[in-house]
Order: sequence, then C-alpha cells, then structure tokens
Amino acid sequence: MAERVIAPEARMYVDGRWVATGDRTRAVVNPATEQTVCAVPEASPADIDRAVTAARRAFDDGRWSGMSPHDRGAALGRFLTLLQARRDEAVDRVVTEVGTPVTLARGLQVATPLDHLADMVNRVLPTYPFMTPMPPTFGDGIGQGVVMREPAGVVAAITPFNYPFFTCLSKVGPALTAGCTVVLKPAPATPLSALLLAEVAEEAGLPPGVFNVVTSGDAEASRHLTGHPDVDVVSFTGSVPVGAAISAQAAPTIKKVALELGGKNADIVLADADLDKAIAHFAYGFTRNSGQGCGCMTRLIVDASRHDEAVEMLVAMVARYVVGDPRDPATDLGPLISAAQRERVEQYVRIGVDEGAVLAVGGGRPSHLDKGFFLEPAVFTAVTPGMRIAREEIFGPVAVVIPVADDDEAVTVANDSDFGLSGAVWSGDPLRAFAVARRLRTGQVTVNGGGGGTNPFAPYGGYKRSGIGREFGEAGLSEYLETKAVLWGVAPG
Repeated sequence: MAERVIAPEARMYVDGRWVATGDRTRAVVNPATEQTVCAVPEASPADIDRAVTAARRAFDDGRWSGMSPHDRGAALGRFLTLLQARRDEAVDRVVTEVGTPVTLARGLQVATPLDHLADMVNRVLPTYPFMTPMPPTFGDGIGQGVVMREPAGVVAAITPFNYPFFTCLSKVGPALTAGCTVVLKPAPATPLSALLLAEVAEEAGLPPGVFNVVTSGDAEASRHLTGHPDVDVVSFTGSVPVGAAISAQAAPTIKKVALELGGKNADIVLADADLDKAIAHFAYGFTRNSGQGCGCMTRLIVDASRHDEAVEMLVAMVARYVVGDPRDPATDLGPLISAAQRERVEQYVRIGVDEGAVLAVGGGRPSHLDKGFFLEPAVFTAVTPGMRIAREEIFGPVAVVIPVADDDEAVTVANDSDFGLSGAVWSGDPLRAFAVARRLRTGQVTVNGGGGGTNPFAPYGGYKRSGIGREFGEAGLSEYLETKAVLWGVAPG
C-alpha cells in the first residue's frame, strides 16, 4: 500500500465552514517514519466558544434535534454511504497518523466502526422506542401518558490517539442519531480521521453547526470545552487521570458524562482449555495496535497445570511476530505513537525486571529499524499479582503471565484490579467458562473467543476505574438521550 500525501489545509470545521485560526499550529507526525505529515490548527478557548455556539444554535433551533427519526436516518444514511466510499482514504489516514498495520487498519480501525454506524442507522434508529405509552393509573385514561426519550443537547466528544476513526464514529454516530449536535475534539496526535469525518459531513449536507471539529492540544482550550456551560454531554475516551479531571470540570454545570477509560484486562485459561486457540488469542490480544488499546488483553491468568506449556507457546508465537513498516501486509506490529510513549513502555520493562519478573522475550528496540518509534513485544513470567507491571496500564505491547491454582483463584486475581473493562475465559466446558465469566467484575467478557470480532449489538464500557456509561447499540444511543414523562388527566380527544 503506497503512502499518499495527506496535506489538509490548517483549518477546522465550524458551523458548516472551514475556518482558519490564529498563527498556532500543531504538527502531525508519522510515527513509523518520524516525518511531519502536515500541520493542523491549535484551537484557542475563543475557537471553542465559536464551535459550541454553533452547535448550541443548531440544537436549539431544531434543524437537527427537531427532525423526525426517519429524516435524521436519511441524512445519516448519506453520511454513511459517503464514508464507505472513502474507506481506503480512511485506512490511509489511520496508517499514517497512528502507524497501525494496514491489515488491522482496514478491519478494526475502519470497517468495524462503519459496520457499527450502519447498525445504528439501519437497525437501532428505526426501532428505538423514542416514545412509549404508559398505562392509565386510575382508569378511564386518568394518569395516562407517554415516556419520551429526547436528544440531550450539545455533545463534546473527545477521542484518543490509538483508534481515531473508530472512536470518533463510536461517539459521533450515536450522538447524531439521537438528535444531538456535536463538537468533536480529536487527540492532538491523530486529527486526520476527524477531519475526514468533517469533509464527509459537509459533502452529505448535514446542516451547519450540527457537526463541528476543533483540533487542539492546548490544555486551557480542552478545559474550556469540557466545562463550557452550553455543553450538555461530555463523552471521553482516554486515560483515568484525564477522565477524572474531565468529571471535575463538568461537575459545576452538572453535565452528563460518559467515560471509557483504562483497562488491565485478564485472559483466563482454565485447566481444560484448548491451549492452541487460547494462547493465539492472547498473543494477538496484547500486541494488537502495538498494545495501544484499553481493551487489549495484558494479563494471562493460567491454571498452574498448563502454565509451562502456555508460556512456551506464547513466547514462540511472540518471537515470530514481525515489527516494521505498517504499510506492509506482513507486518504484525507497527510503531508506538511517539518517542515519549515508547520511553514510557521501556520504563515499565525496566520496572518489571527490577521487580523480579523474568523477561521471557522481547522488550527491546528492533535492530533493523533506524527510524520510527518501534518496540518489540515483551512477555514477563514469574509475575505476582502485586507487581506494578501486573496492576498498572502500560499501553504498550507488554504482557504478564500469572499462574493460579484453580478457578476460584483465577477469579480472585482477575478481579483484584482497579480496572474492569474487558476480559476473556477459555475452557473445554462452555458452562464452566460462563460460570467464571459471570463472576468477573468487568464490562465485557468473551467466552472461548466470543464471536471473533467486535459485536455492534454488545454494549461496551467499564466497571470501577474503567469508566462510566456504554457504547454501541441501544446502550450507546441512550447515553445521548434524556427521558421525559408526559402525563395527562384525561385521554386527549
């Protein structure tokens, strides 16, 4: 796949127009080549005000919120069709700005969120109960009424660097479907996918102000957005510390806040599991997108009777993984997003060694690559649950293996975490695996691999410090709705 030249003008999309802002710009760097791709604007608080004002006006005058679900669906159908026509360009932007291997970019980064949006537009929107009747309380229609689910208002959507196209659509799609208007602020390192969405929104004819994109890494501007009095909902995906800060910033104006935060996800392999399938699943799970994902499996909790065999298989698989050019279909791992992120992950590798864990494979910089923020995937053994590498989110391709005596200890170790986003259980007995899955304090669990991919019907979100709220399907739509009861004393008419 040859790299295209991506050089969008340094403009943001506000109120249906492409606008320039000041003299401050931020470079977008290709993490595989360390080359600057382009520059995008560094929005100021005043720019945030303009975007929020446009979204507020577009919501309050009903140009979008007042549309029928049918008409909104037609407009979003055009948006979806145009996005599907530009999927190759979306893939190219993701490979360029994130360094995701092209095969993963085509699938999970781009095809999956398009499938989710299609589900939202074609299934959820036409069938969602935006208005449901209540039975009369006292007979003869007295006390009868309806429950209405209405758009919540202006949404500030803030997305991370690791899955830019995916996370942007995971917020923008449901918010627009609900009838909300949106100000999208993508991660400073990966704004190109968000700007593509703006181009398509303009082409699809979404009304001015309904969808706005501001690019900024400025902390003051970000705080201004999350605390803005005209923003009704904040939807954020990212780290726990930033999520906590956003909650505090939103609190004075009592906004709805949806947070999809970190994970330290456990992959439990019971004594009777199919080890070939389970270990292959885990190896892919902790190295996917170079481990830069809150849903990555990073703790292999394995029955002690299978521990040595599991480690041997895992180390052999990881040693064969290809780290290199993300545009080469043979590549398994691309770069980390930045030099700083690579240094952070390397520091955790050193911490693991200092804690007494055994570095069984990887953890160094590939000798054949002199450019790019690449790192070999690492596996630690002789790990105890209290070690930092077993408890803290590393956000890189680093896995730990922890042996346990039985199913009960597996559950105890898995749940002994500040996080609760995702998990997996493997067993030759599906009922046994399901019994373990039910005991895990986490928002999603796959049993024996689940369906083999991301399910648009399955709500996704976390327990504990992994977040508040859910994405995908009806649950994702409800995050952007308010509930109103309308009651009347006698039946109308």
